[in-house]
Amino acid sequence: MGKPTGFLEVDRESIPDRSPLERLKDWKEFHEKPLEEKLNKQASRCMDCGTPYCHTGLLFGGMASGCPINNLIPEFNDLTYQGRHREALERLRSTNNFPEFTGRVCPAPCEGSCVLGSFNPPVTIKNIEKSIIDRGWAEGWMEPTQPKQRTGKKVAVVGSGPSGLACADQLNRAGHEVTVFERADRPGGLVMYGIPNMKLDKKDVVLRRIKLMEEEGVKFVCNTFISEDSEWTVDRLKAEFDAVALCCGATKPNDFLANVEGRDANGIHFAMEFLGSNTKAILDSEGQSKAGVPEGAPIVAKDKDVVVIGGGDTGTDCVGTSVRHGCKSVVQLEIMPKPACERQQSNPWPEWPKVLKVDYGQEEAAEVFGDDPRMYCVNTKRFIKDAGGNLSGVEVVDVEWQPNPEGGRPLLVEKEDTIRVIPAQLALFAMGFRGPEQGVIEQFGLETDPRSNVKADHDNYTTNVEGVFACGDMRRGQSLVVWAINEGRGCAREIDRALMGATQLP
Repeated sequence: MGKPTGFLEVDRESIPDRSPLERLKDWKEFHEKPLEEKLNKQASRCMDCGTPYCHTGLLFGGMASGCPINNLIPEFNDLTYQGRHREALERLRSTNNFPEFTGRVCPAPCEGSCVLGSFNPPVTIKNIEKSIIDRGWAEGWMEPTQPKQRTGKKVAVVGSGPSGLACADQLNRAGHEVTVFERADRPGGLVMYGIPNMKLDKKDVVLRRIKLMEEEGVKFVCNTFISEDSEWTVDRLKAEFDAVALCCGATKPNDFLANVEGRDANGIHFAMEFLGSNTKAILDSEGQSKAGVPEGAPIVAKDKDVVVIGGGDTGTDCVGTSVRHGCKSVVQLEIMPKPACERQQSNPWPEWPKVLKVDYGQEEAAEVFGDDPRMYCVNTKRFIKDAGGNLSGVEVVDVEWQPNPEGGRPLLVEKEDTIRVIPAQLALFAMGFRGPEQGVIEQFGLETDPRSNVKADHDNYTTNVEGVFACGDMRRGQSLVVWAINEGRGCAREIDRALMGATQLP
């Protein structure tokens, strides 16, 4: 513990973001660069508690409490405070393969369970993590490291999202020859095409990491489906590799409004269609920096009234992207009640704090249009089409959640005289995902659980097919990037054990 009185003397101060009006001019990351002096002061607030929850990764109420990959948070906080930055980087990398990803996009369950946060604002753990790894890259400490010897074993990793990348990175460290197969034109999966550039830069962050992995020996094969019509079939994979890790994610979107009148109107899209194609257009235009509609983007929000249905992070990303396109207006609909501003008695520490958060997209929309774009306790009744079949409006109604007299889930009840129409020429569904796509699962002949996820044992990640493992969202369902990294690391450890009889991977 670097400074025993730090938490008493220093107030929490997060790294500021660029101002909304400034960052709306481009697709660059909205984060500012922290001052080292302030960073060290923030690290001094860590109490190095006797019973820390920040790195536990326990589940309370179905949500993560603490870091799912067990980052050694008190240790790297102390080292940062002391100015021992390279050692802090070593501590961070010992548990986290990609801190430059998590330091930007993780919701920071570590901060939600920080002991200091039980009576004061928590330590700025996420900011410190990001700063440690960014400094490592800037100082040239992130050099490629080849394994001392190769095992002669070959492993195929199908899917290059965070679980696939973590699995490949760990297996390569163990000395195996790893080939990652990706159906998109660029590797990265969710971190490439699911998260906008302003939150996670693709060229300077994601592709930089991919390049390092290639220099360390990992091979990436893009534009490749695993199917009977492809160059790479299931039989060929099983014949040419000693093990196969399936890390294909949970990419099948929820469509809770499938039966709503007017659902077939032109101008209704799933969020990932909008976000992924926008990022691809930015990259194809060689990293367009100025805001606006990227050349070649198939879904355009410019001069349109946009309705985003879903109140989570993906919905926020749709809001931020629509505003950068130059939309006419944007509204974000949430069927759940507005969260409280502070923890409630029913949501005690160290549970994840279910409190109101104003994210970057809402800040930007409020700056442009004068108000937070979110509407709470609102349900969609109908999509209105014009004579050409194009979306022209969304009919909504206010709702309230009432106790169910028979027990079980609360009842959703419409409020009288609240039906109204919101103008819309573009509607984006950001309502989460309901599981993995079934194509690869069926071709491998894998068993699934009741939620359509691959049935793979949690302890060893094995499926019902010998030599085939599964991890990440494909196994556990939609979750956080940090959980995907946890799964990828665990899967790699068990593949290494299966191939070698023992493992030294953590």
